Amino acid sequence: MTDPEEVARILEERLGGTYGGTLVERMGIEITEATPERVVGRMPVEGNTQPYGLLHGGASCVLAETLGSIGAAFHAGPGRGAVGIEINATHHRSVTSGHVTGVATLAHGGRTVATYEIEITDDRGRRVCTSRLTCVLRDL
Repeated sequence: MTDPEEVARILEERLGGTYGGTLVERMGIEITEATPERVVGRMPVEGNTQPYGLLHGGASCVLAETLGSIGAAFHAGPGRGAVGIEINATHHRSVTSGHVTGVATLAHGGRTVATYEIEITDDRGRRVCTSRLTCVLRDL
């Protein structure tokens, strides 16, 4: 699915909540595709920079953890949730404007743990950050 409004509706239905008032909303993250195997989202650089005007590395981690956690929650299934327990990130290049897009791909999907590899690119398709997130899956 690629319609952001439809994705938002499905996320609310499946995950039992909205992003209103959360870090996801404050960072301007928009989810454009979501399945247990792959989650895609984008985030503006503006407003998510460090004092030098570059995209903050922590902002990249927020985008990565958001995408991986959504995928893990979808993988966990109804009545179950996902909580991030480990994230790492390598920052490859700086970005000063536009948007970054993250693609989270399922690397391991078990009954109690799910791991996602997340690639974040700039508007020109250049890799900005590579991240990996592991979530524990649990009953709600």
